[in-house]
Amino acid sequence: MKRFLDGRPARGAVLAGRPTGEFDKVNSKPDVSADINSNMKSADTLDMTRRLVSIDTVSRGSNLELVEFVESLLDDHGVQALRVPSDDGVKSNLVATIGPDEAGGIILSGHTDVVPVDGQPWSADPFDPWVADGRLFGRGTCDMKAFIAAALVALPRMKSLRRPIHLALSYDEEVGCLGAPRMIDRIAAELPPCRAAIVGEPTGMQSVCAHKGIVALRTRVTGYETHSSQTHRGVSAVMIAARLVTFLDDAAARLAAECTAQTGFEPPYTTVHVGVIRGGTAINIVSRECEFVWDIRAIREADAKTLLDAFEMYCRDEILPEMRRRHAGAGVATEILARAPAFEAAADSPAVELVQRLTGLGGSRKVSYAAEAGLFDAAGIPTVVCGPGSIDQAHQPDEYIALDQLDAIDGMLERLIALQQSVHQAA
Repeated sequence: MKRFLDGRPARGAVLAGRPTGEFDKVNSKPDVSADINSNMKSADTLDMTRRLVSIDTVSRGSNLELVEFVESLLDDHGVQALRVPSDDGVKSNLVATIGPDEAGGIILSGHTDVVPVDGQPWSADPFDPWVADGRLFGRGTCDMKAFIAAALVALPRMKSLRRPIHLALSYDEEVGCLGAPRMIDRIAAELPPCRAAIVGEPTGMQSVCAHKGIVALRTRVTGYETHSSQTHRGVSAVMIAARLVTFLDDAAARLAAECTAQTGFEPPYTTVHVGVIRGGTAINIVSRECEFVWDIRAIREADAKTLLDAFEMYCRDEILPEMRRRHAGAGVATEILARAPAFEAAADSPAVELVQRLTGLGGSRKVSYAAEAGLFDAAGIPTVVCGPGSIDQAHQPDEYIALDQLDAIDGMLERLIALQQSVHQAA
């Protein structure tokens, strides 16, 4: 990768500890030989997916063990890679180019992190994947390590490329697309112009031409502690937070009720959701602190701004004056934790057309989850979302990917390699 010869940092994996769980007490894994034998066409991709899933890359920890594994595999095939690390060096993106340093490359993009398993009723250890009923189970199987695995298994076949294939692996996608921006900045600045980016989120191998944007926020309420028999003197942070959450819930209901357009999304409107709330000390103490984490998944950037403006006005004009009449130090503060833009491909997007021809599946659809496609698109790279598995299984206990989806992604990559090996670039 000629443009990325600035060296890689010294290796030093920091593996996040996984939550403890008594997986030895759950049902034993079934005999899977029949399932695997019937799917030998994608046996290598199956094995690679299992290897990647076995590396715990929950977002709260490090992904460096996986990064080092991929670096070693690339090195075995004579491919150099660039790390684009986090500020603290605990996590890293990874970029690699297979083939010539030419324009017309195709980016295969995937995030290495997965969501937590805490509190979920898994049938077995989620980081020790198992096969049953034609499915591979484990955290990250569909979201989205199978896509990464398929790309890695295809490395030996990426020979004599006339146009390059780029791998772009990010960190912290699951907590707000935090890692990808610095990686995409490097790609846009240092790689020759790319023909397309394929973001391998689970779409059932269908082309996705649009996704919603996301703004993730934390609101902290500071009250004033008193004995709970003296509520007239105190400011309850928990009860103020409850009013703010109710305001957001009412706003979400209005967005749903006022939606008349057929936007193509499901649901067809901008949504608001409060996912976590924490506060209070004891039942007999008026609470001093409470915080909640929430998100806006917007079809348009203007939707998120309008809602944020209304929330801040409600805090400023109604909530804060009432709080400070009881205690001057009371307050409400909201910070943006992460944001990623919405994505909508052009009607004649070369990326969408490319993937439709590679998969043989016509048409495209829109999805309500956020992804890194909007970031690639904003960098001027034609982008499409397409990958194996279904978002319906993502983030669930006993997450899985159907084995026939491994066949599908292997087939698509085989045709992509043939395309990049050919003189003519018509898909």
